Amino acid sequence: MIPDDIVERVREEADIVSVVGEYVKLKRVGTSFRGPCPFHHGKDPNFSVTLKGGYKCFVCGESGDVFTFVQKHLGLDFVEAVKFVGGKVGVEVREVSRAAERDTREPFWEINGSAAAFFSTQLWDAEWGATAREYLASRGIDRAAADRFSLGYAPRDPVALRSYLGGLGFEDERQIAAGLLVRREERPEPAPRFRDRVIFPIYDIGGHVVGFGGRALGDGKPKYLNSAESEVFSKGQLLYGLNWAKQAVRKADRLIVVEGYFDAIRLILAGIGEVVAPLGTALTEAQAALIRRYTRNVFLLYDSDQAGLRATFRSGDALLATGVSVRVITLPDGEDPETVVAKAGADGFERAAGASVDVFDRKVQILERSGWFADLRRKRQALDKLLPTIRVTSDALLRDLYVARTSEAAGVSREMLEREIAAGTPSGARGARRVEADDPSPASFPIDAAPVRRTERRRDHRGLGVRAERELVRMLLHQRMYIESIGERVGADVFVDYVYRSIFAALVTLGPETSVEQLAQGLDQEATEVLQELLADSGGLERSDEVVGGSVNALQSRDLDDRLGEIDRLLPLANDGEKDDLIREKTRLAGEMQVLGRPRWKSFGRTRP
Repeated sequence: MIPDDIVERVREEADIVSVVGEYVKLKRVGTSFRGPCPFHHGKDPNFSVTLKGGYKCFVCGESGDVFTFVQKHLGLDFVEAVKFVGGKVGVEVREVSRAAERDTREPFWEINGSAAAFFSTQLWDAEWGATAREYLASRGIDRAAADRFSLGYAPRDPVALRSYLGGLGFEDERQIAAGLLVRREERPEPAPRFRDRVIFPIYDIGGHVVGFGGRALGDGKPKYLNSAESEVFSKGQLLYGLNWAKQAVRKADRLIVVEGYFDAIRLILAGIGEVVAPLGTALTEAQAALIRRYTRNVFLLYDSDQAGLRATFRSGDALLATGVSVRVITLPDGEDPETVVAKAGADGFERAAGASVDVFDRKVQILERSGWFADLRRKRQALDKLLPTIRVTSDALLRDLYVARTSEAAGVSREMLEREIAAGTPSGARGARRVEADDPSPASFPIDAAPVRRTERRRDHRGLGVRAERELVRMLLHQRMYIESIGERVGADVFVDYVYRSIFAALVTLGPETSVEQLAQGLDQEATEVLQELLADSGGLERSDEVVGGSVNALQSRDLDDRLGEIDRLLPLANDGEKDDLIREKTRLAGEMQVLGRPRWKSFGRTRP
């Protein structure tokens, strides 16, 4: 047999017009292609092939997809047809035995499917599911809607799920491997990962339950919790709702990306099927590549607050790197997808989508309206916000349009911009990345949203801050209890060393319970080697509070120091009014630096050569 995901990948990659065109003379008519039917050997153009992946003859009634055409026209069976088409699109198609397939993924599908059934029963049939039922009702989700998406409830009871699955023959180790139970050092008995949460089963493209998302009821932290990484669940490579959306995407030739589960569910219930949600905030490169296999037209619909804007522009950069066209839907203040469709239905949403703007133009609009091009200091920062997006845009024509738009908005020549783009990250980028803490402007989104490339790892030539990065990551590896609190205070974007940044991001994303093996899976070879090096270095763990606090202090001081240096570079170019502003800011930052105190760099371990 051929695994379902391979069949789906070949189907997605195949150009049916190209395949059929080898045997039928086709001519474009509107949005489809027409020609004589090869099955009843007609002469008139009654045979239609659509870009969505299907064909149909309006005389003899033959219809199907690319595999059906190859099977019927060339006399192949299904497996041969998949291999034939796979060869044309460059996808290797291998058959596997059913036993082999079961050894890898099916055990996870089975236990997750059983867990989903348990959660659903707890929601509707157990007394302790009443709070979850009330919460769903407050969000406009009735029984029919909840059942459509297999929503459930994870009870507080620490043994209910374990006992239920154990009764079905799923031993503890299998429940732990699937991420349903966790075993902590301080507690010998495994405990459920999800407790007192509304549960959203997460499906892969083939419709198998591969993990869960849990929304806390009450004051539980974090508000949303995903399954732990497993053989079938990797939140950076999955999209909630894609299993339902894939056919609608092909029909509409667009995909709408929203922030969360409820946003996706509400749009689907309103009849807008081509919608997905990432299992985090912003899209990853893997998720962007997955989207590109279905469509080149993506609409981002995130909140307009600071977090939403950051997610919007980071997602936009990831998508632009794949050659996708990205537009941003902006809703009125106080509105979200749920309220829009509740008030105006699908028509109201389509009006909002019709008013969408290109993601880069949206970024420029925010900068313009917030006055970022109005003075010397902010103009430099504004350019540093825009250039990374231009650099990652893979569509050459779109990239050129972005350069022209930036030149017009900033009043900077194309030649200057082209030199900046070609030079890579500008020398003042780290200082420019800093955003005023008291700046209410919605333009305070990350400047360097593009991934840091390895050639940029040594931008901090002093090496001092890198020592702090090393020690912070080392302590988090050995003392996992700091991960959540430090993740709230420090973002991965403050790291200048690519390797330490990668390990830190993996720790914060995967959480304190993740194993070393799971951490290493998402790292490249160099980062994996450094991971092992840090794990082998257990010195100073008895003073972990001091080292962690000092490391965070050092990173914050470095940002202040960078901004102070940038002010010194801007002062000679400023007019009198601008100089006064810069001097006042420099005085304030110097005060903040004094409060933090200069980091004791010598207390940190030796940085890597």
